[in-house]
Amino acid sequence: MLLVLLVPALGCAASDDVAPVTLKAVVGGLEHPWGMAWLPDGALLITERPGRLRIVRGGVLDPTPIAGLPPVLAIGQGGLLDVALDPDFERNRFLYLSYAAGTIEANGTRVARARFDGRALRDLQVIAAVPQSKAGGQHFGSRLLWLPDRSLLVSIGDGGNPPVQLDGQLIRLQAQNRSSALGKVLRIRSDGAPAPGNPFPSGPGVAPKVWSYGHRNVQGLAHDPGTGRVWVSEHGSLGGDELNLVEAGGNYGWPRVTHSREYGGGPIAPAQSAAGLIDPRRVWTPAIAPSGLAVYSGDRYQGWRGNLFAGGLVSRDLRRISLDASGTVLAEQVIPIGERVRDVRQGPDGLLYMLTDSADNGELIRLDPVAGR
Repeated sequence: MLLVLLVPALGCAASDDVAPVTLKAVVGGLEHPWGMAWLPDGALLITERPGRLRIVRGGVLDPTPIAGLPPVLAIGQGGLLDVALDPDFERNRFLYLSYAAGTIEANGTRVARARFDGRALRDLQVIAAVPQSKAGGQHFGSRLLWLPDRSLLVSIGDGGNPPVQLDGQLIRLQAQNRSSALGKVLRIRSDGAPAPGNPFPSGPGVAPKVWSYGHRNVQGLAHDPGTGRVWVSEHGSLGGDELNLVEAGGNYGWPRVTHSREYGGGPIAPAQSAAGLIDPRRVWTPAIAPSGLAVYSGDRYQGWRGNLFAGGLVSRDLRRISLDASGTVLAEQVIPIGERVRDVRQGPDGLLYMLTDSADNGELIRLDPVAGR
């Protein structure tokens, strides 16, 4: 085990309520693990981006992947992405997967639902699919999050960087098009239908599943049970990664306003903020490439309740973010991991777990509090 020292991140003050932790490798040998979900019996499901669903029982990775998965497009950033259990899983055995599907020339993000019998998926059906087909292997999203009202949030990427186009214009402009699913957080029912109370009712120029828009590529999505807030972390372009407090109907600006720059140099937008568009609560420049987001609600780490935890792919660390009562970021600290952090979740034991994104030895890592500290 490795002792981790928490140090300030650039751009934020450090706080004093630091709980020393150690890193404990629980499981290794994973190939690009992406998402995870615990079963009621304590077993853990882990997705691997090439298209496998794995299960960990008693701390041991079953060598046989779960059968019955849909075909996935495992190319670039695409593949098998997130996994989530139905809120009524113990009764109906439903689980949900998000994944990339199609061909390199025409593809998109899908959500499927299936029954899990402990070894295989049964009765799989696609309940949601992005209707706008895109080319390439970029910006699929896609996190899944159940809200207390049993609606499901699904994050969808904007489709890709220039020169990728759709309908004769840069595809990233779809993030501002409310009739498109690209660059959005969607809110659906368990059967894939638009959830009641969505902010944009069906009609010309709107998509009834859209919950928020103006996003680039959300790969962190978390609900705070203490406040009811929904948080997302999303990739910027060259810098300009964002932490956003998301509300129904909100426009988060991409690409009309952004702190990001083009990969080839130069600004993407004429401004970083504008009236009617919601500013991020935290901007990361240089980029950390955020993926995975959790709100800690347990009591295993002193002083961490209510903090956000954001994984970083490029920064190879975990960010602990403390907030005030209004959701303003007060401080940010770095937990060095040394590997690309793809996901972070709070386990049923009240401890934090991470997935490290490696092709040959991705790991499930647990943060253990140091006894007596």
